[in-house]
Amino acid sequence: MQVSDLVAAARAGDRRATARLITAVENSTADAPDVARLATGGDALIIGVTGSPGVGKSTLVSALITAWRETGLRVGVLAVDPSSPFSGGAILGDRVRMADHALDDGVYIRSVATRGHLGGLAATTGAAVRLLEGVGFDVVIVETVGVGQAEVEIAALADTTLLLLAPGMGDGIQAVKAGVVEIADVYVVNKADRPGADGTVRDLRALMSLVRREPGEWRQPICSTVASEAKGIDDLVAAITKHRDWLAGGDHLADKRRRRAEAEIRARVDAELRRRYTVPEALAEQVANGETDVATAVGRVLGDTA
Repeated sequence: MQVSDLVAAARAGDRRATARLITAVENSTADAPDVARLATGGDALIIGVTGSPGVGKSTLVSALITAWRETGLRVGVLAVDPSSPFSGGAILGDRVRMADHALDDGVYIRSVATRGHLGGLAATTGAAVRLLEGVGFDVVIVETVGVGQAEVEIAALADTTLLLLAPGMGDGIQAVKAGVVEIADVYVVNKADRPGADGTVRDLRALMSLVRREPGEWRQPICSTVASEAKGIDDLVAAITKHRDWLAGGDHLADKRRRRAEAEIRARVDAELRRRYTVPEALAEQVANGETDVATAVGRVLGDTA
């Protein structure tokens, strides 16, 4: 099929066509430029979901899908999984927890390997988000790897970033140290039926009370959920909607979209540099043996020196 036919089929709800388009983008095939050119437009709500492993990100995403599907919205999900630094492979298992939506033509779920990219996303995640938006999805959810406090790239990609916490994973302040806590637009205390959930909420409120905000600045709400039982999901959806309305009320949304485009360009540049430049084993051995220094080795890799 021609790219234009695939795009038309994807807009009509053909999940196989959507998969083929994303594969072209991820693998930078010869058709990728045409895909990027033709699959444009749309005004999707872009949601980022991040947090440490075990807090229930995939289960929460599944509950959010259900809530938005009940209102007739098409939902696309990109679940990012870490690639092995040894084999290069990835389990790609996050969508197992979203199996309830496997037969719903209004839902597209894609597992994405990081392929060595750091920051909780894959290098092509931004392009995949843009594609899903361009073929008519109303909501695009990006679930990050879940690696901890340095996972901040999602803030540049998403309109609204959810930070998930769970009781019993260390004290609340430890869970929200500087880094990932500063990128959140909505805090979600998941598994709120467990002991200690109230304490986690109190810790978050105490932390937020220390932050000085200008009049009109967004103040992050704290939502308590039990995603496995769909409890608190309606309140969370309302908080996300309120944040989108706040973004649209000023220049915030346009600014977010500019930063998203910048992050996407930077990620693609980084990926291209990784593809073009490799480190020869002999050069690494020279550095390890003290025969040359790292700065000189970098210059050789980049072709700056002989």
